[in-house]
Formats: sequence, C-alpha cells, structure tokens
Amino acid sequence: MLTGEEVMEIRVLHRQGMSIRGIARTTGMSRNVVRRYLRSPEAPRYKRRAPRPSKLDPFKSYVAERLRAAAPKRIPATLLLIELRARGYEGGITILKEFVAGFFPEKTDDPVVRFETEPGQQMQVDWAVIGRRPDRLSVFVATLGCRRRADHR
Repeated sequence: MLTGEEVMEIRVLHRQGMSIRGIARTTGMSRNVVRRYLRSPEAPRYKRRAPRPSKLDPFKSYVAERLRAAAPKRIPATLLLIELRARGYEGGITILKEFVAGFFPEKTDDPVVRFETEPGQQMQVDWAVIGRRPDRLSVFVATLGCRRRADHR
C-alpha cells in the first residue's frame, strides 16, 4: 500500500496531464497500481485487523483465580507456567508474565528524603579515574553534607 504522499504525487502528475504510463515510469510503480489509485476517490486506509486469539486465552480465568486466591502474596510466573503446562498450555512464559503483571500495581520508589547537616558534620567523598590510557586523569570530589551542590570555587 502506498503512503499518502505517493498517492498525492500520482494525482498531481495526472492533473498536470501526464499519462498513466508516464506516471508509472516516473514513480517506478506499475500501471495497474497507478490506475487503481486514480480510480479511488480517496487514499485507501489500512483496516484494523481482528485481534488474534492468544494461547493463554483458555487459561486466563484459571490464572486470575489463582492470583486472587493467593493475594496479597504473589505467585511466580514460573510456578504458574508449570501448573499451566500440566493443564495443557503450550505457550511461553513471556505472555504469561505480561498477563500476571496486570494484576499488580507498578512499584513506585519511595520519595527521597533530603536532609542537610551542620557544617563540619558530614562529607561525601568520591574517586574516579577518567580514561584508560597512560595519560588518564584521576578525580577526587568532596561534597559537604551542608551543601546540596558541589561548588567549583
């Protein structure tokens, strides 16, 4: 299927009086393709496909029931995979993990509690080596706990 830009190019060339054969030669498309797009009043659109059934679909109710029964504890997907294989499941673990992940809220990190100390109480020291050649640079950085940023004075 052609892009909207290509369809527009075909129509513009046709309006300018170019023949179907000339348009086909210029754009590198077949004459039948050019004719098809000149006949249709609007550019064809892709149709949305019907969703394909998943190998996990017949087992989703079982997995959901197992997860609800075990709540608030979690059942590892590997264990569920073993149980499902015994019931005839032939799919993989990835689709199972994605389905199981929908039952649990995403973990959010606890907010970082920032604090400052009095001058002379605390200092963070970092050491780094930049480069791997003989002329490498060693860096020593010391940040005082009473400051939130490193001063370059």
